[in-house]
Amino acid sequence: MKIQGLIAATFSTFHADGSLDLSLVQAIVDKLVSQGVKGVFICGTNGEGPNLTSEERMATVEAYIKAVNKRCLVLVHVGHSSIAEARRLAAHAQQAGADAISAVSAFYFKPASAHTMVDCMAEIAAAAPALPFYYYHIPAITGVAVNPLEFLQLGEERIPNLAGIKYTASTLHEYQACLNYGNGKFDILFGYDELLLPALSVGAKGAIGSTYTFAAPLYLKVMQLFNDGQLEAAREMQYQAVKMIQCLGWYSPIPAQKAIMKLLGTDLGPCRLPLKALTDDQQAKIAAYLEQIGFAALLGSVTHTAV
Repeated sequence: MKIQGLIAATFSTFHADGSLDLSLVQAIVDKLVSQGVKGVFICGTNGEGPNLTSEERMATVEAYIKAVNKRCLVLVHVGHSSIAEARRLAAHAQQAGADAISAVSAFYFKPASAHTMVDCMAEIAAAAPALPFYYYHIPAITGVAVNPLEFLQLGEERIPNLAGIKYTASTLHEYQACLNYGNGKFDILFGYDELLLPALSVGAKGAIGSTYTFAAPLYLKVMQLFNDGQLEAAREMQYQAVKMIQCLGWYSPIPAQKAIMKLLGTDLGPCRLPLKALTDDQQAKIAAYLEQIGFAALLGSVTHTAV
């Protein structure tokens, strides 16, 4: 399986008391499908997967698969500090009808080498042998920076359903090496929204990102302009995305993005500790900044053009 286009890494949906609110999933999916995303990536970093119980993660998977109804791909993050729990989540994703699974490294007791990482991922992938498996490389969060190219070299011998890597790192030279390994046999999905255009320039065809959940048309326009050879226009459109992303670093990025979604009309509820929702003053600061850079107006103009 080679994915081309955008996969939206969706956010958690909670009631005010912190319990899951899966009633929001249908509307989220309908909007993303109408905007042209190729799939959803659920229970990952942005979906606060590590903050959910395994039962909550499985309920979320079932809600998304039902809402999608085969209109786009459903990629399920099953990573867990317990390999046994990750295997249980993987088996459930296969049984529920997911299209692929992905897993981060264990992030408490950490694999010390690419060999050990392959051992871990082989265990997880084997629990859902019918599904393509993507290793989720996100060293800034897990603290595990094994060489992803070495992982592919070792993993292709040990993981029969290895499809590729969800590559969430800024090391574009390593990303390009993974793209080209084995004459491009693996699907290497890029995971840094702010570097989408540079990734396209070294060969990216598919990407998974959080801001695609609320700004997919902007990035689809970047891809269209790049593919049409309109590089200056693509650079300008990418810079508009970068300007929006700059405000995410003012606070914790996930609560900040949920605040932006609320400003755009979709209230996903709070986050779970140790993440905390933005204060009213913090939300107001982001709202003023987005107004200053004309983000909503730009997004509206792009949404209403063919992309």
